Amino acid sequence: MPPPPGPAAGRPLALGPVRLRNRFVSAPMERNYCEPDGTATDRYAAYLARRAHGGAALVFAEAAYVRADGKGRARQLGADTDARVPGLARLAKAVHDGGALFGVELNHGGRTAQSAVSGFRPVAPSPVPCLPAGGELPRQAPAAEVYELVEAYAEGARRCREAGVDVIMIHGAHGYLVHQFLSPARNLRTDEFADPLRFLGLVVEAVRERAGREVAVGLRVSAHEGFEGGLTAERTYDLISRTRLDLLDFLDVSAGSYEAGQWIIQPAEWERGLLAPYARRYRALGLPVGVAGRISTPDTAEAIVSGGSADFVSLARTLHADPDFPRHALAGRPHRPCIACNHCIDRLGSGEPIPCTVNARAGREHLPPGGGIREHLSASGGIREHLPSGGGIREHLPSGGDVREHLPLAEASATRLSVLVVGAGPAGLEVARLLAEQGQHVQVLEREEHVGGRAALAGRLRTYPEHHRLVRWCADELERLGVSVRTGVEVTREELARHRADAVVLATGGAGRVPSGVPGAGLPHVIDVRDWLALSRDVPRACVVWGADREGVAVADHLASGGAEVLLIGSQASLAPEVGRRAKILMVPRLTGNPKVRVLLESTVLAVEPDRLLVRSFDEEQWVPASGPLLVSQGVVPRTGLLAGCAAPLGVHVIGDATGGGSLHRCFADAEEVAGVIGSRRVQHW
Repeated sequence: MPPPPGPAAGRPLALGPVRLRNRFVSAPMERNYCEPDGTATDRYAAYLARRAHGGAALVFAEAAYVRADGKGRARQLGADTDARVPGLARLAKAVHDGGALFGVELNHGGRTAQSAVSGFRPVAPSPVPCLPAGGELPRQAPAAEVYELVEAYAEGARRCREAGVDVIMIHGAHGYLVHQFLSPARNLRTDEFADPLRFLGLVVEAVRERAGREVAVGLRVSAHEGFEGGLTAERTYDLISRTRLDLLDFLDVSAGSYEAGQWIIQPAEWERGLLAPYARRYRALGLPVGVAGRISTPDTAEAIVSGGSADFVSLARTLHADPDFPRHALAGRPHRPCIACNHCIDRLGSGEPIPCTVNARAGREHLPPGGGIREHLSASGGIREHLPSGGGIREHLPSGGDVREHLPLAEASATRLSVLVVGAGPAGLEVARLLAEQGQHVQVLEREEHVGGRAALAGRLRTYPEHHRLVRWCADELERLGVSVRTGVEVTREELARHRADAVVLATGGAGRVPSGVPGAGLPHVIDVRDWLALSRDVPRACVVWGADREGVAVADHLASGGAEVLLIGSQASLAPEVGRRAKILMVPRLTGNPKVRVLLESTVLAVEPDRLLVRSFDEEQWVPASGPLLVSQGVVPRTGLLAGCAAPLGVHVIGDATGGGSLHRCFADAEEVAGVIGSRRVQHW
């Protein structure tokens, strides 16, 4: 019988007693959206509901700890006491109202949990510390306590069932407790639990019994641990093939462990869908199989399902970036791309609600657009306040700067506004898109011959291969919305005055900063890294990168990977300290392990000559040979020349690098805030 028409990813799928409306699953992903005691919040409910409305068939919460000493994050979801049931029920209702099934993943951190978070000394199969999590020495659980841990999983399953959860997944991957019992590197026991399958088997039996037959029960596995001495793909498959599969309704295949975090959350430079070949093998076990791992395009998802590698796809960051990805994928419409920058994951340790670089609404679905923020306009002290609920903008320019007042409107206008956006970098493109979505008349002017700004430049580097997708999506969206974008236009104050726009947005970016007072800094071979990227894609035989910040390290890595001899000099104490560990998990080891790269940290350039540099490292000064171009990465100076004297009835708004530099995430957050303020059509005059 031929398959039904339409995309394979759009077909329903049975997981035991439940039925998925399509093959898109919103995978477990920690988010810091809970109360400190593990109770679900309205923020969490709104976030999950948005993914359900976006078309996912099954929406998971994050890994929920089943016992207090298994808690790994300050605001992780709990399933450890009956007090958590009402919160879980609130999440279930929110997801059900969006037309999707609701799932919870049961977990215990084991050796990855730390007493600073949980309040308890970690417990594990064996006393093997987890250095990436903090390195605290866990205590070995006596056999009697292992049975208590099994009961904790069972009780977690009961609470989920009582809360209306449709699908329970046992977390047997990523180096957590179940995975620790399976691993020869973590389970050093000599009692009955030396058998790697003993604990897993008991947990599966207990969860199945307590969940009942109306709830689907599955198991998430790591195809391999990802480090020498850990579980290989062959050994993992052998173990899973011998577990109680008769009590399970599906398997979900991921990879990695804390010691190989790049396999858990893959970097952008890795192939999309890279775990599909591992998942395909598990289909021979007779259960529906899902797979995770860089499934960030509709084509990747469809190829996996239609090609038989897996029955469903598990998407985390992809739906964090665009909750409507399933609907867009099935309808053949463009989607906002996840760029796999891992900013979301790197924010977990802070305890703050995790954001998304490219989607400022992620985690803020419970708030109306345009909530209040306060931010610095530049390093020189300017402040802009965006007031909540459409209250307008108050701007304080730096001491000695021009005073700008917003011109009042007689009353709030319901007419279409005219907005001029100067600059087509990521901040400018996004604010133009958001305003056009509101129905405003938007025009964008860009002095370069192309759009995208520094995001387009970053897309040329090895570690940021997905940035070009973001720039293309932004540009395509403006074309779809009918926004006029003119490139190659050098905007002057006179030009601004001629436009007579209701509001002006200055997204004019910044120019590279060259430290003043350094002899020789003006020599021809000294050039800012951004300017160099804009002018050349050739890899020199040798070069110097002056600055070990995010941009400098990324450029140094790119050039070294291309064969250049690189001298990297930075005043920083570590490489790219403003970047989280996951975001540089491949880049930094690759750079420091390259024999053609020399790194001088906590060092200052005192003088520049054509073929050498005077460098101070701590208290020692030395002349260092330095051939090739000298690429400077010392931050940016905001381009604010258009600010003085510029006025518009709904204000002049400065965003992105024009406020003093910052992250790509800040650009998109700025754009969302400013679009909300302009769209409110109300101005308060000071």
